[in-house]
Amino acid sequence: MSRTLEEVQATIQIAKLKENDLQNTIHCLTFGESVSSGDYSLLELDDTLCKHIEAGKSLVIRGDQDERAVLCSEDKTYDLKIADTSNLLLLVPGCLTPDQLTTDNQASSQLVHAQIWGFSNSYWELRKRRPKLKKLKKLVMENPYAGPVISGQEDVTEGKYTMGDLLERIQASEEELEAQLQTIHACQVNGYWRLLDFDYEMKLLGHITQLVDSESWSFSKVPLSVSLEELGRLEPQEMIEHSLNCYGRRYTDNDEVFFALNEDKVCRATAQMLLQNAVKFNLSEFQEVWQQSVPEGMGTRLDQLKSLALVDRSSKPETISLLRVEDLPEDTLERFTHLFTMREKWTEEDIAPYIQDLCGEKQTTGALLTKYARLSTQNGIKVFNSRRPVAT
Repeated sequence: MSRTLEEVQATIQIAKLKENDLQNTIHCLTFGESVSSGDYSLLELDDTLCKHIEAGKSLVIRGDQDERAVLCSEDKTYDLKIADTSNLLLLVPGCLTPDQLTTDNQASSQLVHAQIWGFSNSYWELRKRRPKLKKLKKLVMENPYAGPVISGQEDVTEGKYTMGDLLERIQASEEELEAQLQTIHACQVNGYWRLLDFDYEMKLLGHITQLVDSESWSFSKVPLSVSLEELGRLEPQEMIEHSLNCYGRRYTDNDEVFFALNEDKVCRATAQMLLQNAVKFNLSEFQEVWQQSVPEGMGTRLDQLKSLALVDRSSKPETISLLRVEDLPEDTLERFTHLFTMREKWTEEDIAPYIQDLCGEKQTTGALLTKYARLSTQNGIKVFNSRRPVAT
């Protein structure tokens, strides 16, 4: 049974409230039939996500059964966390907030009847997080691309994924996913995203650097059209262009497309090729072989290998070994535990490349080290070790 305006005014007097202090529009709430707290889930959105929804765009919840769900917009990923509240939250469609009411200075009060469609004592709150991308490389490596299918061989689709497939499996926004695919040098072949077999990737790069050398081109000005014409006889043109995109910067000069090869990327890939089949490498011998292996005119430096290789200066002789950041655990605590299991004490210079990707917005590696490591001094050098016992 709905209340009348007179009944509401009487209640106001009993509560000893002054009607002049209240809004002229009074909402009278009633529960609808068969209302349950489980009928609706409430989600708290910030201004950016509200505008995203109001513009007709969507938000997607992603996660396998064994994963904690995340929510993704077009370009960001958020953790979903349930938040309890002591106040009962009511879902009232059509209810107007004070700033939405008309200010027509009407003297008399008016009564608006509104029906409660649902209620809840909790809501989902969002916290921006790093996308969970470790699974991506594993998926696109299930069927690596090593060149065109030989005539007569069947091109199987098992272990291949379209962008739609990856979005179903990876907890990341589409923009973050596309950026990571570019970072790991994945390419699209017949609609499927695949990672190049590393030996094949180095073969393509070798073709390009040999062509640059034979044509006496500058590494900063490699013409695309001539490269495709010359090397297209050896490998698919789209693979040659993909390799140039991975290891160079595209630009246009007088309406012709050129690439400037990135010295650091070429040297880094060459180092990975040398290190991947060795447990440890004598550092001085490695540096000599490495410099001899890169194209003439390019210079190798150890700082090109950050997050790819680890130098052990405590061993005699000094050694270097492959340690790729993408092979480490994605969880922050697990990452630190793994690193301190490998090495008890780390300098900031050595450990920073392996935790940089864990930093959130406005967070530094120093802040992470303060939280997860203990600082001490060893032979006058600042080193970090684990805050908790670690099995070595």
